[in-house]
Amino acid sequence: MICACIFDMDGTVANTLASIAGFGNRALEACGYPTLPVEEYRNLAGNGADILMRRMLTASLGRYQEEQVAPLRAVYDRLYAQDPMRLVTEYPGMGDTLRALKAGGIRLGVISNKPDDMTCQVAERLYPGLFQAVRGQRPETPLKPAPDGALLIARQLGAAPENCLYIGDTGVDMETGCNAGMETVGVLWGFRDREELVRTGAQHVISQPQELLVLAGLQTVC
Repeated sequence: MICACIFDMDGTVANTLASIAGFGNRALEACGYPTLPVEEYRNLAGNGADILMRRMLTASLGRYQEEQVAPLRAVYDRLYAQDPMRLVTEYPGMGDTLRALKAGGIRLGVISNKPDDMTCQVAERLYPGLFQAVRGQRPETPLKPAPDGALLIARQLGAAPENCLYIGDTGVDMETGCNAGMETVGVLWGFRDREELVRTGAQHVISQPQELLVLAGLQTVC
């Protein structure tokens, strides 16, 4: 029986593509590097900020030196911290779905590879009071697809892993849910496509947030 839903952040509960691309391109430009098309960031994000920087540098320059990573990350973090909600929007139907899940007794959490302070700010400002546990990248916790963060969120929610839906938009998310022993749900409104989600372990693939109500047992299929 499902009693908790654990969500990824970027591309799942928050439409952050334009935000990530905006800060990424401003950081690249500040460091003197060519910027990238917004759509290219769909395949760059998802594995944490350090890997994002390396992917940005590779896409921008073709090759990079490791000493270029930290300065680019410093500029990116500074820009992000100044306005973490810039160009961040709710996916259509997500807020209503989260409220319906919570009203139905489903506990809600977020685990993200985005830095912890940014994750917490976006979650609370976009969906105030809806998530009972939120965790982003912290030094003491391995990044997804390691299951550690997802399992910590499950414990905070008082839910056994097998009673959790893990919802995300990338292969990293599906691998995380599988590694944590949770039921995996891939979403098609985010950064990646159905093929990647299925290949990496999605047990369900949905195209609208409202479909989560059926998977959580709160609605029946008409």
